[in-house]
Amino acid sequence: MASVTVSEFQEERFRYPVVATIAVLFRNEEVLLVRRANPPDVGRWGFPGGKMELGETVKAAAVRELYEETGVRAAAGKVFNVVDAYDHDDEGRLRSHFVLIAVLCFWESGEPVAADDALDAAFVPMAALGASDLALSLDVEEIAREAYELASEAEAGGRGQ
Repeated sequence: MASVTVSEFQEERFRYPVVATIAVLFRNEEVLLVRRANPPDVGRWGFPGGKMELGETVKAAAVRELYEETGVRAAAGKVFNVVDAYDHDDEGRLRSHFVLIAVLCFWESGEPVAADDALDAAFVPMAALGASDLALSLDVEEIAREAYELASEAEAGGRGQ
C-alpha cells in the first residue's frame, strides 16, 4: 500500500475522503464539460459535479450538481465508474481526497452556462478530446469514451438503465 504524506494542518471536513458525483452528459456527438474554478484541478476541463449532501442519492446529486453548475437539466442513468481525485499543496502534501462517482446522464433541456463553481461550460466534440489543446483533468477522456459507449447502448435499447 502506498504511503501518502498528509498536510500537518487539515480542515476537519477534509480529514477523510469526500464523496462527490460527476455527471457525464452527451448531446449528439458532444460531451458537456466545465472548466473548474476550485481545487482540485483549477482551470482544467472536467465533468460537472460536486459533493453529495447527507441523505441524497448518487443519481440525485449528479443531476443537482449538473444543474447548479451549468443550468442544464438531465435524467440520471447508470452509475458506471469511480475516480479518486487528489489535491496537493505546493510541497506535494495531500490536502484533500475526493471520491468521484460517475453517473451517465441524458440531456433534457438547457444550454450550458457557467455557474456555481465553474469558470466556463460547453459542449465539446468527442473528436476534440484527444486532439485538442484543452487542459483536461485526469481521466476525463477515458471516462468520456466509456460513457459514450454506454450512452450509445442505452439509446439503442431505449435507455435501459
